[in-house]
Amino acid sequence: MGSLYLSRLTPNEREELVKKLWEAQNHKCFICGEEIDLDIHQVDIDHVIPLKLGGKDDSSNFAITHQSCNRSKQDSDLRIARILHKFSKISETTINEKGTAPNLSDILAEYGGSKYKLRFKIEGNIIKFSFPEIGDNTIYSYPIFEDKLSGFKYFFGTFPIEYLHHDERINPRSIGKNISKLIKEFFLKRPQLHVTLGYILSKDSSSEVKVFDGQHKAAAQVLLGVRELPARVFIDPDLDVLLTTNTNAGTTLRQVAFDKSVQRHLGSALYIERVERYKKERGLAEDDYSFSEADLVKYFKGESREMKRYILDSIRDWITHNPENKLKDFIDFGGRAKEKPLSYSTIEKTFYSFFIYRDALQTPINYRLEEGENPRELEKQQILKLMNIIAEEIYIGRFDPDIGTYRIENRIQKGENIPEPHLIAYRMSKEEIIYNWLKYISQIIKNYFIMQGKPIDENKLFQYSFPEPLWDRIKIFVKNLRDLPIWVNKELSNTVFGGKQNYEYWQTIFETGKTPQGYQVLPRPINLMEMIKE
Repeated sequence: MGSLYLSRLTPNEREELVKKLWEAQNHKCFICGEEIDLDIHQVDIDHVIPLKLGGKDDSSNFAITHQSCNRSKQDSDLRIARILHKFSKISETTINEKGTAPNLSDILAEYGGSKYKLRFKIEGNIIKFSFPEIGDNTIYSYPIFEDKLSGFKYFFGTFPIEYLHHDERINPRSIGKNISKLIKEFFLKRPQLHVTLGYILSKDSSSEVKVFDGQHKAAAQVLLGVRELPARVFIDPDLDVLLTTNTNAGTTLRQVAFDKSVQRHLGSALYIERVERYKKERGLAEDDYSFSEADLVKYFKGESREMKRYILDSIRDWITHNPENKLKDFIDFGGRAKEKPLSYSTIEKTFYSFFIYRDALQTPINYRLEEGENPRELEKQQILKLMNIIAEEIYIGRFDPDIGTYRIENRIQKGENIPEPHLIAYRMSKEEIIYNWLKYISQIIKNYFIMQGKPIDENKLFQYSFPEPLWDRIKIFVKNLRDLPIWVNKELSNTVFGGKQNYEYWQTIFETGKTPQGYQVLPRPINLMEMIKE
């Protein structure tokens, strides 16, 4: 909504208002907090509180901003826009430094949290503590309760953020852009309905208060300037029970909107925990891995289905978050971004579904590990190598995140010039397309072993060591596939690439050169023998 007040100002009056606001804001932009140089920067004057929310249309409700900050602001209320800009800067930093979106620990660190342990003493059913490190020597006393089902003891308290720490093992979720909704909700003074959950360990009468649930609500409040948070805190809980509970909340119970990649990370942590429990309860040495995945499934027979899932989760998580994985920079783990070509869901439905053996192995976990021929290690390493080949040949230096993936075909139809390497990467990444051409890589691998006279179990394909000539064939196939003219044919943006097709649609194109409707889009069908020749 425009401003009548501003529209009535003369150029001199407007310039005076800019200088007045500039001085009042200590020469800083209201949104980003960075310096404004009136001789260099273009500036905007905007309402701090929007008129539609009851803000006044006079000088008391104006602020100046960099023009670029105001035009790209994430909310019409400048106070919220400032907070969201701060969160965006934190996100940029953590993505650059850690390669992941921020979590509660990053927010707390930015606002001076997570500094101290809580020193306390327990007297019967009362816990007492203070916060002397921040100058609060008041002794707080809270009753201790017992959870009737788990037997865990807990209490409710309010804690300065300096004493709160995030548990990334139990809750590895990152904080996405949807936190803006919580920030707006709390900004409107609507209460938090679910308190933060944390725990302390009483071994030394001092402990970090570890937060493992409610991190989004906690982070939103910290971003809004809250310096202390209410929490339900467990005393000496079984951490593996909390890990399992939190995992189930995001998987089988679907109480929490866990991204699939987060579910896999939690499952991987549970797999490690079950391995350690197995060794301890069987009296095995710490470095004894002479048991198999099948032994674990049999031992934890009450949760055999879950155990199989934990095994697979550990493999997927190892590949996904391996620091040498070059493809992960092109994977959208939240499923909602418009910058990256691959969704994590697509990775699971293709790479992991096709190439990971889905049953528990009978061979010992340490079988031929030192010789480099352990079946699971081979499987993980070779899937990782395949991902890196694809990243190098299709994405790195070719896919531009600034162009992104949003409505690419519509933009082509409107005449926008999308660079060919970017268009190739985008189109080859469509789930129904990559689903088909990755299957051809499986066929190339199988055919290689057949021609060598080597019998193989096709379900365990990546557990056989691939010789270099086979890797060369795979790389040549990816290059030749990438260079097919169909990917840069912009006339197909309204037909073949105009909407989501099913898997069979692209299977028909690759096998016949034509769409199911008979429209010729490839000069000839895919010939795998030709596609592996330079």
